[in-house]
Amino acid sequence: MDYKKVKAPTTTVTHDLEQLWKETGNIYESIAIIGKRANQLSLEIKNDLQRKLQDFASTNDNMEEVSENYEQIELSRYYEKLPKPTLIATQEFMDGDVYYRNPAKDKENLG
Repeated sequence: MDYKKVKAPTTTVTHDLEQLWKETGNIYESIAIIGKRANQLSLEIKNDLQRKLQDFASTNDNMEEVSENYEQIELSRYYEKLPKPTLIATQEFMDGDVYYRNPAKDKENLG
């Protein structure tokens, strides 16, 4: 899922705990899944931002260039306004957009 298109809130929201553990049957498992997805999103956002900021990298620092680089400032502001990865991951989990599996439960079902 594209993190730019998700409709996650930009501030902290209180969620009903029953909705969080309903799918997995365990609140701790749900939180672990959300945490792992948030780490994935964080790395994706970080790599995307670094790739875009490399376009602005220059070998010599000129004060005029540093003060007039509005595009870089706007790009940084855009990424600062994005919802935090934990909020995006929680929204994705609540919407059922996160694929996960538990190998321990898979073994129990087979055995």
